[in-house]
Amino acid sequence: MTAGPSLAESAPRQRPTQLGLGAWAYDRGEFVPATAPRLPLSTQGLHYGTAVFEGIRAYPSDSGLRLFRAREHYERLLRGCRILRITGIPPTVQELIDITVELLRRNAHDGNVYIRPLAHKLSLLPGTPPGVSLAGVSDALSLTTFGYPTSGEAEEVRCALSAWRRPAGDALPVQAKVAGGYVTSALACDEARATGYDDAILLDRWGNVAEASTANVFMVRDGVLVTPPATGDLLPGITRDTVITLCRERGTTVLERTLSLADLYTADEVFLTSTGKGVASVVELSGRNIGSGTAGPVTARVAALYHSATGAGDVGHPEWLITVPPSEHLPHHPRTPSEGTNR
Repeated sequence: MTAGPSLAESAPRQRPTQLGLGAWAYDRGEFVPATAPRLPLSTQGLHYGTAVFEGIRAYPSDSGLRLFRAREHYERLLRGCRILRITGIPPTVQELIDITVELLRRNAHDGNVYIRPLAHKLSLLPGTPPGVSLAGVSDALSLTTFGYPTSGEAEEVRCALSAWRRPAGDALPVQAKVAGGYVTSALACDEARATGYDDAILLDRWGNVAEASTANVFMVRDGVLVTPPATGDLLPGITRDTVITLCRERGTTVLERTLSLADLYTADEVFLTSTGKGVASVVELSGRNIGSGTAGPVTARVAALYHSATGAGDVGHPEWLITVPPSEHLPHHPRTPSEGTNR
């Protein structure tokens, strides 16, 4: 497997990314100051977790910010919306991309960006009695953006095996990013961090490896990548798909099969993939070193290849990138509600 351009050769010159919320947000059909939206206390998505969300990245390049695989993210968001009967939002991928591009233009982030779309159940419609329901409830969509730096290299993380199990697919639609399902992830992550670890790896109901708290799991053995199948009780991540695609194109064998805990303990390398972290090396699992206890060479090459794909280099997938040219994301200063924002 080749790694493509080196990080030093391919990364565009840029100022350090400023961590924090963008000045503008999109909420219920309007671009508003990010601090302005207020949800009613009766918001159904808050009470029952009846919401779906995505995490999308935009990366700087010499030609401007580049949204990475936004189409695939919004396709998954709309599939999740169909499951939860969320219909009162822009219905096409292109409309959602257009809103995202305009929001990035307004916020003019100076580096790596994380975009959070959230579609949720809002208020009971007239005649709908209180209680858990999907029908008879209005819908809403919001988008926020965050400056969120990433190095492009494989961060080293220490993981704990969680006592919490990944919900089964017949108990929760695990292949959609349903907000309520992330209570399990929060519990697992909190449990891990309380004992000094960075993240948690969860097993499924059968005792097989499912995923980390918000990331997919890969094992490396004898140069072969192995990851749990997309048909299991896990979210088939878009970063996961990117890594599988790029590695197979370069001749690396990638297998999708069940993984046991013993498989991870005896692996040469283990790494996680997610939109937030990209590729992260698991160097320890519940007190046991993985391989040499440091980021391995295969993980490093996968991380470099993924970094190149996100906009720093050319890996042959221009369809994954949507460019917001520099002239399209000049600073705009939002008015406060007292200055006439239509709320």
